[in-house]
Amino acid sequence: MGNSDLNALKTRLGRVALIVLAPLIMAGCGINTIPTKDERAKAQWAEVQNQYQRRADLIPNLVATVKGYAAQERDVLVAVTAARASATQVKVDASTITDPVAFQKFQAAQDNLSGVLGRLMVISERYPDLKSNQNFMALQSQLEGTENRITIARRDYNEAVRDYNTEIRTFPGAMWAGTVHRWAKPMQTFQATASAQSAPQVDFNAAPPAPAVSVGPQPAQAPAAAPAPKAANAQ
Repeated sequence: MGNSDLNALKTRLGRVALIVLAPLIMAGCGINTIPTKDERAKAQWAEVQNQYQRRADLIPNLVATVKGYAAQERDVLVAVTAARASATQVKVDASTITDPVAFQKFQAAQDNLSGVLGRLMVISERYPDLKSNQNFMALQSQLEGTENRITIARRDYNEAVRDYNTEIRTFPGAMWAGTVHRWAKPMQTFQATASAQSAPQVDFNAAPPAPAVSVGPQPAQAPAAAPAPKAANAQ
């Protein structure tokens, strides 16, 4: 084999080695990190949606149960039903987490529902029969468990998003985000609301509202007697 043939063989082997090693080299440089973190954040987002849906599914039965014992709390019951309808009508998908306006709309609707649900649970303290109802107790337990799951899901989502956002803004991730992964956009995180900083106030001494009583016309009162004239001074 002549020198030219040997050199040609070396060149071909070098190209083959480059083809085999290139993906490994690229992976070692972090080219796959952004897609990996992107998928993780989207998976956590799906879990948030799942837990919010779980809560929405509990509300109709909860409202119906409370209504059976506290129908006079109509304003709160209507508010809960309306807030649930508003929250479930907000359409979300994977693109929502990179759209600040859509994300804030989703969070505002869910936070509003959390607020009116808090009011509903507060008024239940005023009705002992409702609090001891087995169906209500079961629904209350499920709701509390779901609220805890929502808190955990939102926390895990925020952590995944911060990890992803850091990756696309720092080297070498920023380099890949500006070249190979130009689709990568910053994701939104959940922010704590002002109402979440304090627990609802419960007045255990308040009595349930009494039904209105029809009161007929009151009898006219006799006019007050005129004061007696003062006696004349003795001379």
